[in-house]
Amino acid sequence: MEGGFITDLRNKIIQEALLMFEKHGYHGVTVNQIVENVGTSKGGFYHHFTSKDELLFVIHDTFITYVLEKATIANETYKSPTKKLQAIIKDFVKVFDLYKPHISVFYQENIYLKPEYEILIKKKRDQFKQIIIRAIREGKACGEFRKDLPVEITGMAILGMVNWAYKWYKQSGPKSIDEIGDIFVDLILHAVLTVESLSESKYVDQLIEKPFFTN
Repeated sequence: MEGGFITDLRNKIIQEALLMFEKHGYHGVTVNQIVENVGTSKGGFYHHFTSKDELLFVIHDTFITYVLEKATIANETYKSPTKKLQAIIKDFVKVFDLYKPHISVFYQENIYLKPEYEILIKKKRDQFKQIIIRAIREGKACGEFRKDLPVEITGMAILGMVNWAYKWYKQSGPKSIDEIGDIFVDLILHAVLTVESLSESKYVDQLIEKPFFTN
């Protein structure tokens, strides 16, 4: 029971900090204001976080850890680079729905991350990028992807394309996050697959699941 209470308090602090950082900015919010809004003590805060800086890091780390873990699972689950890339993209897109406030705070406040935390975040982001790069390289090597693909640029293009969703995605929008994921997968596969792989009969066979617009 006590462990659950501690976890709940930690989550409450994170959620309240997210709301306050979004509204007032990182430097516009104090630990005193956070604990007052949560209804806890400074002792309760410092039981979970050594500082406000660590709290900002945890907010950043939460969604980056999610996409890295999902990408690692996809990499280990699928032998086909085409299927690996699909699974990675679908889970990558989902993060903008699951962790929308975290990502807003990340882009708004990441310049305030302390160097030691920035290094940890960059390491995970680089690991995620390398999983995508490896999938593209493997796809070229086994003949699933176009031979003329520039691997690094293709990887950065995928990252840039999906990352930009944070600017326009709305949970109340006309398309669900799963439907947006289907569209991203379709666009990216049509860019990287060989002409032979894009024939109507072969293309559908390479999909992990049928996209909403083919049902």
